[in-house]
Amino acid sequence: MIETLLTVLVVLLCCGVVYAVAAARVVKQYERGVVFRLGRLRREVRQPGFTMIVPAVDRLRKVNMQIVTLPVPAQEGITRDNVTVRVDAVVYFKVVSPADAVVAVEDYRFAVSQMAQTSLRSIIGKSDLDDLLSNREKLNQGLELMIDSPAVGWGVHIDRVEIKDVSLPETMKRSMARQAEADRERRARVINADAEFQASRKLADAASEMSRQPAALQLRLLQTVVAVAAEKNSTLVLPFPVELLRFLERAQQPAAPPPTDGSDGSTGSTANGPSADGCAAHGSPADEPVAEPSAAPAGAPGVERAPGRAGALAGGTARRAAGEAPASTARTRTQSAPARAGGEAEPGAVASRDERRDDGR
Repeated sequence: MIETLLTVLVVLLCCGVVYAVAAARVVKQYERGVVFRLGRLRREVRQPGFTMIVPAVDRLRKVNMQIVTLPVPAQEGITRDNVTVRVDAVVYFKVVSPADAVVAVEDYRFAVSQMAQTSLRSIIGKSDLDDLLSNREKLNQGLELMIDSPAVGWGVHIDRVEIKDVSLPETMKRSMARQAEADRERRARVINADAEFQASRKLADAASEMSRQPAALQLRLLQTVVAVAAEKNSTLVLPFPVELLRFLERAQQPAAPPPTDGSDGSTGSTANGPSADGCAAHGSPADEPVAEPSAAPAGAPGVERAPGRAGALAGGTARRAAGEAPASTARTRTQSAPARAGGEAEPGAVASRDERRDDGR
């Protein structure tokens, strides 16, 4: 009897040990335990530490409560300004409700990954290229809200979303490089022009100050000589006064021509000088002598034309002084030709001689 009792006790003890081993569970600090009893969820969530379940009746499922880093594969899309880009991101999330993470969704990791990919494509289509490159904080916040809205029902909280890289086509990279270079060149030219403008204003102020103080110009000249001598000792500096250049410029200017209208006070004088009878002699060829009116004999026929000759000479001189053509002088000579000859001549001979003289001219 005693042996039978001992055998039963040993068997019961072994069964208790086996039951304890089968029912014992250990939940880690970063985990929570969700118990299903006969397929139904137990609302009590097992805390970290040692816990017991009913073997073959309860099933314990552990849920990780740590922040999960989930990389989002690179998504290729077209931006709002029609640029093809590839964007990849990373999602940081954690489970806040273990029961919902187990019951509400089959695989919360896969669900978060797919939601992140679709949201990333949507963000690419709604944004410009400049926003993707320079305004990532705003895009990260918008992407976080898009993923977090459905994830709340899964017992998951999206901690943050970061866009890692934006890949551009090679042609777009070259275009952006040229644009950036042109922008930098424009800014450099603007800065240079502004510097030149400020320098010109300062130089104008310095020039006005030096004009009031002539000694300042001499001091500035001496400072320039000292600076040049300190840089290159073999350089010879010779100051050249500006007043000398102005004097030479005035000396090269042509002199004004003398007056030819007789305004200098002399009466009856021209460029060729006054004649013997008070009238200017016209410019005639050297081989054509001009006879004075007094050279004809008293009884010659040409004496009657002498007064006409003197009047013609005076009129020709006046017209030449007024700038008229020399043709009038030729006509005067033609009319007074018998008077200069000092003798009688036939009208036909006088006319033919005048025609030959005009042809020779």
